[in-house]
Amino acid sequence: MEKVTTSAPSDMPVMQGIKLCKWFGRVAALEDVDITLERGEVVGLVGDNGAGKSTLIKILSGVYRPDSGELRFEGQRVEMDSPRDARRLGIETVYQDLALVETMSIARNFFLGAEPQRRIGLFNLLDTGKMLQATEEMLRDIGITVRSAHQEVSTLSGGERQAIAIGRTMHFGGKILILDEPTSALSVHETNKVLSYINEARNRGLSVIFITHNLYHVYPVADKIIVLEHGRKVGDFRKEETSVEELMDIIVHGIEGDRRTKKVTIP
Repeated sequence: MEKVTTSAPSDMPVMQGIKLCKWFGRVAALEDVDITLERGEVVGLVGDNGAGKSTLIKILSGVYRPDSGELRFEGQRVEMDSPRDARRLGIETVYQDLALVETMSIARNFFLGAEPQRRIGLFNLLDTGKMLQATEEMLRDIGITVRSAHQEVSTLSGGERQAIAIGRTMHFGGKILILDEPTSALSVHETNKVLSYINEARNRGLSVIFITHNLYHVYPVADKIIVLEHGRKVGDFRKEETSVEELMDIIVHGIEGDRRTKKVTIP
């Protein structure tokens, strides 16, 4: 993928998917799905199992290429061949298993793959002091205090692990944060903490896609909610236009008449 450099206006969507389609054999996993992500916006992506949520985020994060349709990043068309291409653009995906190395320290996980180094003589060594300081500062910045960034990830709670993943994206200048079921299996207290981290990410200008089965978790933080059903987009609402009860009814029973999805107009 060629590097995309833009001086995009601040009011331009950070990312758009236009009529995205993905087929697996004769099965349509996605059909003509549009998605627009504005700067500093939290988009909830909801739907039942098999709705196409995972396929869509894998296209947005570079795991899959769409069979048709296009992606635009800050106004320019892009083609991503791998998650590495997505990261170069500033798109970070935090999957449910978090991809953290439990036997490593918090700091090592925070800088995994981008470890700072310092040169001593002929050798390049890890700059552990810089890693520890930066990790503790960023986590403290988003409201979490750890005993030490030396602490192994295996000793952390689920909410604290989510904080590391979110903080890492903010530290490395990400523009889009895709969260796959970030509150799954968390306690009420830890869920509320993760939701506060998502609000903090938005306040810092990140755009967030929040994939979940739990409407009560996504609704408080979302600016917009998109509903998928059997690979098609059946709902695209500003939060103030709908309610948890209506969204649940759409997922269970489908949608009719005037509440049919509002089509996104692409200039």
